[in-house]
Amino acid sequence: MKIAIPKETAEGSTLVAATPKTVEALTKLGYEVLVEAGAGQAANFGDEAYLVAGAAVTDAASVWGGDIVAAYNPPTEQQRDLLKRGGVLIGTLAPHSSHDLIADLAQRNVTALSLDAVPRISRAQALDVLSTMSNVSGYRAVIEAAEAYGAMFAGQVTAAGKTDPATVFVIGAGVAGLASLGAAVSLGAQVRSFDVRPEVAEQIESMGATFVHAPAAQQEVSSDGYAKPLTQEQLAAALDVYAEESSSADIVITTALVRGSAPTTITADMVAAMKPGSVIVDLAAIGGGNCELTVPGEKVISDNGVTIIGYTDLPSRMPQHTSQLLGTNIVNLMKLLTPAKDGEAVLDMEDEVVRGMTVASNGEVMWPPPPVSVSADAGARAAAAAPEVSEEERKAEAERASAQEAARKKRNAWTMGVSGGLLAIALCFANPAFLMMMTVFILAVFIGYYVISNVSHSLHTPLMSQTNAISGIILVGALLQLGSSSTVVTVLAFIAASVASINVFGGFLVTYRMLGMFQKGA
Repeated sequence: MKIAIPKETAEGSTLVAATPKTVEALTKLGYEVLVEAGAGQAANFGDEAYLVAGAAVTDAASVWGGDIVAAYNPPTEQQRDLLKRGGVLIGTLAPHSSHDLIADLAQRNVTALSLDAVPRISRAQALDVLSTMSNVSGYRAVIEAAEAYGAMFAGQVTAAGKTDPATVFVIGAGVAGLASLGAAVSLGAQVRSFDVRPEVAEQIESMGATFVHAPAAQQEVSSDGYAKPLTQEQLAAALDVYAEESSSADIVITTALVRGSAPTTITADMVAAMKPGSVIVDLAAIGGGNCELTVPGEKVISDNGVTIIGYTDLPSRMPQHTSQLLGTNIVNLMKLLTPAKDGEAVLDMEDEVVRGMTVASNGEVMWPPPPVSVSADAGARAAAAAPEVSEEERKAEAERASAQEAARKKRNAWTMGVSGGLLAIALCFANPAFLMMMTVFILAVFIGYYVISNVSHSLHTPLMSQTNAISGIILVGALLQLGSSSTVVTVLAFIAASVASINVFGGFLVTYRMLGMFQKGA
């Protein structure tokens, strides 16, 4: 069978559904690959590169008449006229809203697989184009924000003075949100993030960002992996969080888009309360926008000087890597459809992934597919099996948690106070030499705590690997004691030398491996 890759003709589109690298993968599955002339030009993939990879470069009519046509954007009416009856079309067809398009494809007896209808299950992640585009959009959002912000993300301490790091607030910790906060953290910003799903807190904090805790504004996860609709009380609490965080943020990135719908998370009043020069990047602009002042496809500036970016083509602004990821999604789909690797696609409608993506087949509209009940994780499955909890019980639980936290802090304060008092009394009766050593120890503890706590999470590993080298001091001291006449001292010195050596050589080994990650070809 022939897999055909057309040139994208949608306005502003720079993507291509196959790259020379993915063409090689398709040919290994037994397919003959046709590429329309100039299809990869906007993504810096020339026709010659496709020829070298094993594809045939041809015209639009031959491509659209292929056995399997893989594209990114939905075909126009003229392009649909060229489709082969009984052929297969793969693309982002938006079946939720493009009912006329799906009906037309069914009438033409075209089997249509929608890349944006992949079921949200683990084994389908490798061909989930929505996740691919969300990841790229999240990364690009930070690039756009940095350009519009007009200041540095990372704080600087120079001879000319000090500059504070930018404060970034990311709403939503899905694929796009995590990509955004990861990029912002890597640039040195102070990143805060909130999601109505409390279970994502660990993911946020593992990437070096701060999770904004607001139990009254959080909800469970539904069986399809999306957050459930918020109650009026939860929505009001969430808006309070957004208002407080956005007023102090330099950059706000919104990512709330559920089934194509964009709920309002940043109101016009919130924008008015933001600092002049701050930036909002609305990744949900394609669904109308999370910000009330967003204009889809445009960048606007509010009356108080806040820049609001509503671009809907962020993946197309990074066409080379985005096309590679898109092409890999399609390769993974074809691997699923070609179990024998013989160049013959087999649509197994018993497979929930294939069935979920198939929106038209054998002259019939196949959308919507049968529901696939799947939880986002084990915690969601447990929550789905748990009995329904009333709003009053949720509030009571939140109050109990707050009371327990307050009691814990009070206990810690009392413990520290009593310990400090006892230490002060003991020091009053200590000899001067001990007093001096204890003073140095206490100062070292405080300095170490504040230094380490202000270091980005991403730097903890190299910091520890280098500070382990300080064990060299212990090693020197232990070596000096190995010749002691006391057997106990000699044994302790040997143990100290052994442990210190592990720290020293282990620290340098970790550093060496980390530096290797940044070397070309590593």
